Amino acid sequence: MNELTPEKLHDLELKKRSKYAAGVPAVGVSLEHIKEYTHLKEGMHALLKLNQKGGYDCPSCAWPDPDGKRSPIAEYCENGAKAVAEEATSRQASPGWFARHSVDEMGAMSDFELGKSGRIMEPMYLAPGATHYTPITWDGAFDIVAKELNGLASPDEAIFYTSGRASNEAAFLYQLFVRQYGTNNLPDCSNMCHESTSKALAQVLGLGKGSVTLHDIHDADLLLLIGQNPGTNHPRMLSALKQCKDNGGRIISINPLPETGLMKFVDPQDPINILARGTKLTDVFLQVKINEDMSLVRAICKILWTEDRKDPGSIFDREFIESHTSGYAAWSDMIEATDLQECMDGSGVEPAKIYEAAGLIAASKKIIICYAMGLTQHENSVDVVKEMVNLILCKGAIGKPGAGICPVRGHSNVQGDRTMGVWEQLKPELRDGLRNHFNFEPPAEDGLDVVNSIKAMHAGKAKVFVALGGNFISATPDTVYTAKGLRQCNLTVQISTKPNRSHVVHGKQALILPCLGRTEIDLREAGEQFVSCENSMGVVQMSKGVLEPRSTHLRSEVAIICGMAARTLGEKTTVKWTDMASDYDNVRDAIAACIKGFERYNEKVRQPAGFYLPNGPRNCRFETSDGKAQFSVTPLSNHVLEPGEFLMTTVRSHDQYNTTIYGMDDRYRGIHNERRVVMMNELDMAANGYASGQKVDLTSEYDGDVRRVNLFQIVPFSIPRGNICTYFPETNPLVPISRTARGSNTPISKSVRVRVLERNR
Repeated sequence: MNELTPEKLHDLELKKRSKYAAGVPAVGVSLEHIKEYTHLKEGMHALLKLNQKGGYDCPSCAWPDPDGKRSPIAEYCENGAKAVAEEATSRQASPGWFARHSVDEMGAMSDFELGKSGRIMEPMYLAPGATHYTPITWDGAFDIVAKELNGLASPDEAIFYTSGRASNEAAFLYQLFVRQYGTNNLPDCSNMCHESTSKALAQVLGLGKGSVTLHDIHDADLLLLIGQNPGTNHPRMLSALKQCKDNGGRIISINPLPETGLMKFVDPQDPINILARGTKLTDVFLQVKINEDMSLVRAICKILWTEDRKDPGSIFDREFIESHTSGYAAWSDMIEATDLQECMDGSGVEPAKIYEAAGLIAASKKIIICYAMGLTQHENSVDVVKEMVNLILCKGAIGKPGAGICPVRGHSNVQGDRTMGVWEQLKPELRDGLRNHFNFEPPAEDGLDVVNSIKAMHAGKAKVFVALGGNFISATPDTVYTAKGLRQCNLTVQISTKPNRSHVVHGKQALILPCLGRTEIDLREAGEQFVSCENSMGVVQMSKGVLEPRSTHLRSEVAIICGMAARTLGEKTTVKWTDMASDYDNVRDAIAACIKGFERYNEKVRQPAGFYLPNGPRNCRFETSDGKAQFSVTPLSNHVLEPGEFLMTTVRSHDQYNTTIYGMDDRYRGIHNERRVVMMNELDMAANGYASGQKVDLTSEYDGDVRRVNLFQIVPFSIPRGNICTYFPETNPLVPISRTARGSNTPISKSVRVRVLERNR
């Protein structure tokens, strides 16, 4: 038994790939999940309040809600419905469930089986050497946390991780607790997804966030969708893409896989659109090789630059470049020296297609580049993001309506967590805010990010691990290496809603602290509470649960954090943790005092659609070293594969959100009832003698270390030659801890060199 990635196959079934995303089938699947996993009346009530003004924020992705009118029937997508069904499930992982299943038996379950076990009903404790989790009181749990934290030689021996679903209030209190405790060891899921975005955009635009609003998407002349799969990962984006098309906009899609959600969308709420068989989204599809986006965009820039030189200002916005940017001359010299043919060859895209895309860009004024983790999880990701900015800067496509840069975030409050200060690097302005408001001296030295936290645990230098949400072991790279680090900890603490793989891979003792979900009513001493979240476009709005809690033993994330903090810090604290836990208005008042942009927080967040945070690049204000947007000179990618090697990217299936597995089907790609698959070009299959369904193992080798995952099946798929695609977390063990993005330290999950080996048994 492999408790990290159970090696067992199901009956793989391959069907035709879907011709369109969403439509009536998405409605049917959504209702099936609600019916199967929830009490139907409760589930439908929860859906009606999902993403509504005065309702609760979707626990799935961070795509924004419309500022104005929202659909009264379904302001959510299939993913949102699945997330609600997962959280509002009627199934229970009660103390009896844990008594029936040892940790080893839990480890033998698939991630799908673990997640579908139900909501955790009480705090659970795994004693040293024990085989089963057993119930523990909240006071007992907080005592264990306090004892272990206060027994460390240094606060820096503790790691405090955060997933992207924690509310603003919980995130702020978490980082406050950690910094009063005395460390900046605050790794979060951003370290593994959009850290490259945060670093690159902060350097060249002065803000590590996107610059556009939802209205800008609607009003753009041209959208470039790069390294993303909206149909699966953020389906509500499809409605915005359709609106852009309806308004006369065009779309260029750049991706190694021709994802259904990039090609065609049937709006399930529009009978006319259903009868018309949907809306074609992509006008030009560029099937780029994995991590050759840099080569492709450089080729496009070379074409545009060449044409502009013939008639200066005919293609590039020279007035914008001169007034609002710096570094153009050096960038222009780089483009002049660029070998166009080398870039086109490197990209793997037909030259005619590249010229067609360049023509659309040349003719457009209002351009938005939307991208996701297809760009941010490579060794050169920081440079790749900067290259995207170069393209919009030469077109003057930022700081005006319908134009800008749009990193599409994953978890529903991952951007808000960072805004609240969950980061291993404490910004000077937040340090001053915390010092002045709470009268203590926050730690000054940078803490550990995710990768460095794993290394510290592996080396025995970090001895307590606390996770506010998430499924750390399944989200992180180099799974075997990470697991060894976690198992050396004296204590691991997981604040969770359902069983997951991180409850199996634990320290010498372990706690599971069950929390309320977004869907649930949060009743505290001061009355019913709400929390708030920030979406991908910088809108902060309230979220208020509507369902009765699944158990009387559940506590909110805010209450759990305050309980741990009060017990651990004791008389040393300068924070009134009891007041914070009883009335979240007190938390928001503290946020308003400490973080710029949150003035009058309690007043503004109660507005029906929330409020926008300040965004300099949106208004052509760039807080860089010289006050201007920066052109960047960056090297091209250079993937040299040895004979027999493939470059592997990892993706989600359509029945998955991050590490949560909703089901076993990837219906848009036509892959059903199996996740342990290798998507491969049919010509590569023929060249290597592979057949569809053939069982194989995969290995990766970096720095002399060979990593291996076993028992996968080959699936023929439209993907560039030399590239393969697999699902995570099944192939995360192949992602090396020793290779990360330069400048952001993000794992290289989207470009791993691997070998595909025939099985001998």
